[in-house]
This record gives sequence, structure tokens and C-alpha cells, in this order.
Amino acid sequence: MHLDAVAANTRTFVGAVPGQVMAVVKADGFGHGAVEVARTALLHGATWLGVTSLAEAFALRDAGLVAPVLSWLNPVDADFTHAVRRQVDVAVGSREHLGAVAHAAAVTGRPARVHLHLDTGMARDGAAPGLWATLCAAARVQELAGTVQVVGVMGHLSCPGDPDSPTNRTGRTSYRIGVAVARRAGLRPQLRHLAASAATVTDPASHHDLVRIGAGLVGIDPSGTVDLAPALSLTAPVVAVRRVPADTGVGYDHTFRTSRPTTLALLPVGYADGLPRVASGRAEVWLAGRRRPLVGRISMDQSVVDLGDDTVLLGDEAVVLGPKAAGAPTVAEWAGWAETIPHEIVTGLGSRIDRAHAGAATTLRSVR
Repeated sequence: MHLDAVAANTRTFVGAVPGQVMAVVKADGFGHGAVEVARTALLHGATWLGVTSLAEAFALRDAGLVAPVLSWLNPVDADFTHAVRRQVDVAVGSREHLGAVAHAAAVTGRPARVHLHLDTGMARDGAAPGLWATLCAAARVQELAGTVQVVGVMGHLSCPGDPDSPTNRTGRTSYRIGVAVARRAGLRPQLRHLAASAATVTDPASHHDLVRIGAGLVGIDPSGTVDLAPALSLTAPVVAVRRVPADTGVGYDHTFRTSRPTTLALLPVGYADGLPRVASGRAEVWLAGRRRPLVGRISMDQSVVDLGDDTVLLGDEAVVLGPKAAGAPTVAEWAGWAETIPHEIVTGLGSRIDRAHAGAATTLRSVR
């Protein structure tokens, strides 16, 4: 993981919006290291941090990060008392959550900082539009009682890469109405935030006071409209080399048989490390100066490279994925081979992979 890329991507987003940027580092910073991504983003213009769970927020606090942190997806019995004490903002999308947060605040003797969460058309987290006015009224009661401070109003767009989508237009309208309802209830939220990475680059109407950038920090542009710096390299050492004759079956079920005599190299990385098994027969790696196909099934712990008449030495490194400029397969290519999105590839990289930090860059490496 290349922190200089995170820095460049952060500056790109900071320069593109008039308001503030929240660096979203959920899922261990999209598999890149939450603390490292967070620190880098804050050094290059982000002013907020965002995560889903309180556990993720507490980990940032444990690492010494003091920037404002928002956690927006928690069960009603989460440790909101600890959140108040550690100055973690929480999203509230129901009266039940509001009551739990207010109770925690009463225990601590200080108000909880909350962002009311409106469902703008995804039928996921957040208050349904029909329940929104009631939630806002209840939040105002708690504000007057001194148990909560409504810091923000948040939502999420269902088709963020397509600003002309009818569902996005509906979502933006629902959000504007929701903010107006909150204000009529007497609330004065300082921050309105609706846009994530894709909407930030495609839909200025959704920017408001704060944008939430997660995938974009690590070089993933869900909209496909902006050139971001990829922040990840994954390498694996060659652990075995063999010459085999034609018609040799490779891996489970012999889904691949050699058509000629060839040299095979074994890499100690597989689907337990995050390489999608469905990419078997499609994926490539960079080894010995060029792209090479992975052949046979991707196993739990192993993948086989077909070298043809070339050879490599034990310990030579294959670049499993990395920056396009270096010739390696990219995260986007792996997503295509697996028929998924880049987010799933990077967040699926397993704990067995060694994450080594060196200067401005971090490289993930299979070390078994």
C-alpha cells in the first residue's frame, strides 16, 4: 500500500470540493491499513474520519488520532457510553438508537454528538422518510434535555456514479426535504453530508458541507471518471519451480492441462488470502518481466503460474496486483476477472498477508 498515492488522492478530493473531506477508513482502510490511511489523509487535507463500527473508531483513538470520528452502523446495544467518553460521533437512524445514545450520555454527564441518518432511497440504514419527522422531534427533545447535540444530517445515494439517475434525483430531493424537516424541528446541524467518492466527482449538487471519501483514497473510482493513484501492491515469492510435459493436469479437478512442455512456478497465495477462486483460468500475474497466466484452480493457499519456456529462481517475486504503470494486473482487472467490484478485492485481502511498512509506501506480501 503506497501512502504517497493516498496523499495524492486525498489532495485531489480536497481540491475538488468547497467543503470538508471525511476520510472513510472502514474495513481496515479498505484493506490498506486504517491507521496509516487515516494519518496520511489527515496530513493532506482531510478533517474528519469515518468508520462503520465503534470498534473501528476506538482503534483509531487507541492509535492516538484525535480528529473528529463518525461511526454510523451499530446495534442498539453498542457501547455508546464509551463512544461519548472517547468523543466519537455516532449516526442515529431510529428512535431506539436515539434513546440508547441519550441514555449513555446521561450516564457520562456529557452530551452525545450525533448525526441523524436519513434513508434517501436505499432501504438500508437510516430512518425511513415516514419516520424522519418523529426522529427529528425526538432529537430536539433530547437536545433541550442536554443529552445529545445534533451535529449533522447524513444520507447515501443509491447510484452515486450516475448523477442523472432518477433514483439519485429522488435521493437528493429527499435529503433536502429531510434537512428542512430537521430545521423546522428546531435542530441546527452544522454538517450536511450525502456524497461518497463517486458522487463527489460526478455530482456537485450532492456535496453540501462534507463529503465522505473511502474507496477514492486508495485509488478506486467507482464512477470511472477520474484518474486516481492506485495505493496497493501485492507480491508473492516463488516457492517451487518444475518442468512438466504436455498433457499435465494442474491443480484440483485438472481444469487446466498443459498443451506443451512448460515450466510451472508455485506462489503461496490463494483464496484464503483474498484471491477470488472464480478468477481461476482468467487471472494473470507479473513475473520475470511480463504478464503470466495463473493456470488451474486458485487453491486456498496456492496459485500456479505458467512460464512457458522461461524460468525463475526460488524466491523471485511475482506482482499479483499493483499499479498499471508497472505492468502488473490492477485491482480493477482482478475485479473484472472475478466479476465483482474493486472494493471486494481490496477488502478481501486476508490476515495471513504480511503488511510491511517502509517509508512512504507499504507493500502487501504473501510470506508463507
